[in-house]
Parts: sequence; C-alpha cells; structure tokens
Amino acid sequence: MLRLISALFAGSLFGLGLIVSDMLNADRVQGWLDVLGNWDPTLAFVLGGAILPMLLAWPLSARRGKALLGNVLPGPASVRIDWELFFGAALFGAGWALVGLCPGPAVAGLGLNGISGILFFLTMIMGMSLTPYLRRHFQKPAMA
Repeated sequence: MLRLISALFAGSLFGLGLIVSDMLNADRVQGWLDVLGNWDPTLAFVLGGAILPMLLAWPLSARRGKALLGNVLPGPASVRIDWELFFGAALFGAGWALVGLCPGPAVAGLGLNGISGILFFLTMIMGMSLTPYLRRHFQKPAMA
C-alpha cells in the first residue's frame, strides 16, 4: 500500500509540475522547439530545474543500491545505439514537435486539453499498442 501511495504522490507531483511549468500548453512547447524561428526559452528553465536535482540524485542512488521503499534500482541504461532507438527517437521527436505533447503531459492534460487532448491520448495509446506488432514485422532476420 505504501508503494501505491508513493506512486500516487510522485505522479501527482509530476503532473503538478507539468501544469505549473505550462508544459501542457502545446503552443509553449512548440515555441521552445522552434529554435530557428520564434524561440521561447522559458522551458529551458524547466529542463534545468529537472537536471539539477538529478545531478545529485544519480550518484546518491548509485551508492544506495536500493530505493527508499526497498525496490532494487535498475542499472545504467544501455549506451548501444541501434536502428530501433534511432527510429523510435525520430518518431517521438517528430510527434512532439508537430503536436507539442509527449506522453507525460498528454496524460496530465486529459481533463484540460479538451477533445484534442483526448484524441491525442487515444492515438498515442494506439501507437503504443501497435509497436510490438511493428517491431516483430520489421525485425531484421538473424544473421547465420
């Protein structure tokens, strides 16, 4: 039960941060991504506000080895760059630039972004559901 409460607290804090930082506003996000046009640098402060605490949290968590509630922490992420990572990152970035939302703000903004937010959320879920099929369908055959 403590894990559920902590997950609810963390998710609520994250959602509140998205609302306060105006990350639910697709126009604000697109303005931040438009570095060659009418660039809006305000979200750079949000990014900095996320990176600075993590610069402390990563080394501390590596030394602890366990989360505060006793869960085992995952190891470092893979540094291997393959076609799946490249293609997935390109699709994610293109979608973020075109729509101005990514999964976190899409979920947090379900009740705030009207029908367009709901449509984006549903199509995002559809894309996530199709990914395993597409991965199997386009998987490169194993080399002999």
